[in-house]
Amino acid sequence: MKSPTRRRLLKGAAGAGLVVVAAPALLRYAAAQSWRVGDPFSLGVASGAPRPDGFVLWTRLAPEPQSINPLTPGGMSGGDATVGYEIANDPGMHDVVRHGEAIAEQAFAYSVHLDVRGLPPGRPYWYRFTSGDAASRVGRAATLPAPGTALERLRFGFVSCSNYEHGYFSAYRHLADENPEFVIFLGDYIYEYIEERRPVVRRHSDGIEAATLPTYRNRYAQYRLDPDLQRLHAEAPALVTWDDHEVQNDYADKWSEYFDDPEQFLVRRAAAYRAFYEHMPVRPILSRPEGPAMRIYDRFTFGDLIEISLIDGRQYRSREACYGPPDKGGTHLETDASCPERRDAGRTMLGFAQEAWLNTGLAHSQAQWNLIAQDVLMAQLRIRQDNADAFSTDDWDGYPANRTRLLKRIQNTRVSNPVVIGGDAHSFFANDLRPDFLDPASPVVATEFVGTSISAYGPPYDVTARALPDNPHIHFFESRRRGYVAIDLERSHMQVRMRMVSDAADAKADIATLRTFAVEGGRPGVVAA
Repeated sequence: MKSPTRRRLLKGAAGAGLVVVAAPALLRYAAAQSWRVGDPFSLGVASGAPRPDGFVLWTRLAPEPQSINPLTPGGMSGGDATVGYEIANDPGMHDVVRHGEAIAEQAFAYSVHLDVRGLPPGRPYWYRFTSGDAASRVGRAATLPAPGTALERLRFGFVSCSNYEHGYFSAYRHLADENPEFVIFLGDYIYEYIEERRPVVRRHSDGIEAATLPTYRNRYAQYRLDPDLQRLHAEAPALVTWDDHEVQNDYADKWSEYFDDPEQFLVRRAAAYRAFYEHMPVRPILSRPEGPAMRIYDRFTFGDLIEISLIDGRQYRSREACYGPPDKGGTHLETDASCPERRDAGRTMLGFAQEAWLNTGLAHSQAQWNLIAQDVLMAQLRIRQDNADAFSTDDWDGYPANRTRLLKRIQNTRVSNPVVIGGDAHSFFANDLRPDFLDPASPVVATEFVGTSISAYGPPYDVTARALPDNPHIHFFESRRRGYVAIDLERSHMQVRMRMVSDAADAKADIATLRTFAVEGGRPGVVAA
């Protein structure tokens, strides 16, 4: 066994909430640095990955947040630095229950992932970071209730698809106003491309597509500077997964939309995953990236009320059906005649290891409600094309065998109150889920709600609206509005509010409720509320 290094001892002590006396070299920024230029906490703070005895606290030292020099990310240089932290029982930070030091890792752009353990369950905490003469804003975190704790109600929201160039993030501000106990980010947290065809509201700062570690870092830094996003992260713990734009539009595992060499694309994916890790409050012991591999799927249990399975729909999936040049690298519509591969039983959206993990967790859950939080539309959406039924290859319609396996598993194991949430579509959907969408006798076994985008432009409304008569399991669709979804959960029912901003191009946009739906306990399917 190797002897523990000073760095390992420091990290372990910081994670346990102990006060650590570090070597002078490591205290450059924690104690000795005077920040004469720039705010080291310019990108804000965040908490996430809650457990009954703790959570992860995040920040990143970035006094020059838009710097893309790979040698000085965020304007920082030198080896690892330390920051001080405090955790308190009150938002005024008077009753401090933990304090110590955490490492800002040079290898990960001076980001901090402080894995706090040993706290009492089921209560909120407040925290802040310090560095020299600088202090971060105060953020809120929370521990999960102890396993099996009777929990009567819960409020949370879910969001996806925030394109900086397409509008402001006022939806984040309005969600923060609702005081959710946590927020689920379902992907497309950033957009890698530069808008060249449609009007823009504000520009990506570097004017190029993000494809390298410095450019991905710069993109996250620009998004993290947004005041509405900063506020939401500071006020509500986050559960995070990704979709495609964190790397490249419509990618699938190592297969690029533009037919890049797979090994070269994995180099790009490694950079994208690293930047994602550097800017998210994820558990370092679970999610620290290893080249192009990074685990983000995880499970969170809130007493006996709800268990959330947060899954990864991009990293492990089979390549898209009938993939090939010149124009079948990303989303394309296929019929059974044009693409029989789409229905191949060996195809998977989740990868077979993640499928098994999800199935086992659902089968053994003791919670009243079971939520599958993932990135794309799960319900079938058939579009008439050339007198035949056509289906998208990028969402679950591109992997129908995996969808059928999952929904039959839910049916056969009698999962309690299963609900699926998703993003990606830049549209609101409310759907019934059946193992066989083409068989009217196939039972409804779960309910699905998809949230629209925070700001990204929606797809043409008329195309999907014309298809709704051929998709009777879709109870509601709307692609012309931007916003988020807020959920109020009780033991007997779930209330789902689809919230829309007045205009994503207006930084001061108002908020209203577009539609409200419910799911009754013990009765899967959408109910108008």
